[in-house]
Amino acid sequence: MPEPIRGTEPIRWTHAFVDRARKDFGPALAFWTSVTGTEPSSPRGEQGEFVTLLPDGSDACLKAQGVEEGEGGAHLDLAVEDVAALVESALRLGARTVADNGIDDDGGWAVLRSPGGLLFCAVPWQGESVRPPVVEGPPGVTSRLDQVCVDVAPVRYEAEVAFWSGLTGWESHPGSLPEFHVIRPPAALPVRVLVQRLGADRPTSAHLDLACSDIEAVRAHHEDLGATLAGRGTHWAVMRDPAGGTYCLTGRDPGTGLPV
Repeated sequence: MPEPIRGTEPIRWTHAFVDRARKDFGPALAFWTSVTGTEPSSPRGEQGEFVTLLPDGSDACLKAQGVEEGEGGAHLDLAVEDVAALVESALRLGARTVADNGIDDDGGWAVLRSPGGLLFCAVPWQGESVRPPVVEGPPGVTSRLDQVCVDVAPVRYEAEVAFWSGLTGWESHPGSLPEFHVIRPPAALPVRVLVQRLGADRPTSAHLDLACSDIEAVRAHHEDLGATLAGRGTHWAVMRDPAGGTYCLTGRDPGTGLPV
């Protein structure tokens, strides 16, 4: 794989988004606040479609959005001091702009698509710096939502790896299996990127991953809250939340993100 061209604008913070159909937004929000130990903010947006999941004593890194039917999944917001510079880097690396709101002004933002077609946002940094702690529970078990996994068709895999590696400038290396590539931020940032090469051609999407000290204990806890088991992998469990959205429980240290 060729060495990716690097972006120039440092990423100061990251937000992962839970995107769920509006008709199922209430159950999804209740579930994700429970499993992340957060409280919902007041709704924002013209239809009350945006909610921030607020941790106690630290800065939020998870938000939820009500979307049209069939558009659920996950996406990333990359927070920077200079939104226009990040957008310029993204376009140079093969992204395209979907929408923007005054990116040359303070408070401006942009919605983009990666070369593989994944939506993400460039937003202004609001001074966030304190990463939420790991979540305790059930007794003796910890977990942390810390990863957005980009699911991409084989023909788009290398381009997507090069794009996210180049745009973020983060540590980038192959994962534990040939179909995975890890893009790991500095320790102070709360959400990393995993690019997964699928076995068949389909549109690019994304889902959320939680690092778990004990997958089976966390799985049982999530099932008590309304989730269901959808499948198992080598070191992970595929789950569906009460709104039907897919996410994964992975066998990684919630403190470091490394395999356990």
